[in-house]
Amino acid sequence: MMSNEVSTKVIASVGIVGCGWLGSALAHQLKAQGVAVLATRSNIENTEQLKSQGVDTAVLCLPADQALLNSHPIFKQQCLVIAITPQFRQGRVDYAEKVKQLVESAKAGNCVEQIILLSSSAIYNGLSGQVDEGIELDLSADKVSVLNDAEQAVLNFNVNSDIESNANLAKRIAYVLRLSGLVGPNRHPGKFLLNGRMLKSPQAIVNLIHQHDAIGLIHALLQSDIQGGIFNGVSSTQVTKKQYYQAAAIALQLPAPSFEESNLASASEPKIVSATKTRSELNYSFVYDDLLNWLDQDE
Repeated sequence: MMSNEVSTKVIASVGIVGCGWLGSALAHQLKAQGVAVLATRSNIENTEQLKSQGVDTAVLCLPADQALLNSHPIFKQQCLVIAITPQFRQGRVDYAEKVKQLVESAKAGNCVEQIILLSSSAIYNGLSGQVDEGIELDLSADKVSVLNDAEQAVLNFNVNSDIESNANLAKRIAYVLRLSGLVGPNRHPGKFLLNGRMLKSPQAIVNLIHQHDAIGLIHALLQSDIQGGIFNGVSSTQVTKKQYYQAAAIALQLPAPSFEESNLASASEPKIVSATKTRSELNYSFVYDDLLNWLDQDE
């Protein structure tokens, strides 16, 4: 789970903003390691659910009044993991605004030393071929400019981008973890086929990561001595969407998925997200690197 390198960094407390499927699994792992965790959810019901699981949780609904937000206890934590989702499918366009508010409150409180934004490999929309953290983004593509604005807000938390003169700034570190499609417990890709809908882009390459490895990379960043930066979170599984979902259907004994014929041929080269930088700089070994083989395990 953890990076292979030995670190002497002591993480005393972590705040997880938007503690959903991935965040709650992270919270339980951190608690098991003796780290104090404070999580947030946007409504009372979800907050109570997490509390019933033994996770200290508070309500935090964004966007919020900045002055009120500044006093929220989440900004008293040493490290902040921003795990809120953009909610593009719900028609929301205020993701970057929410992230900017969180960063401003973290700056105002002078307690947060490290921020990790859980971003998305959807930031590479509009690109083709192998893409890495240094590639020029297509800001005209759908969702990309919003994701980029959010990432830049977090990276601006880093001391290297701040001209203020303050001893506390020496502690500021910001990371962006661009996660690919998440799979794992209760998220078997085959279950996406149960509604029988037609799937698009059969020749696209799947870019996926298991929950276990997503958490492993967050741990690696929490322990890292690297002074900030952007990292891709993706397994090395490189098969087409058609191959992957056919295998997923077989694993769950479901009918073969159907694909939109109009998308069978694509003029552009398939997009492949690279994790070369992540593997080398964080010295991280993926536990579920072959997500085709994992389909039969579903764990």
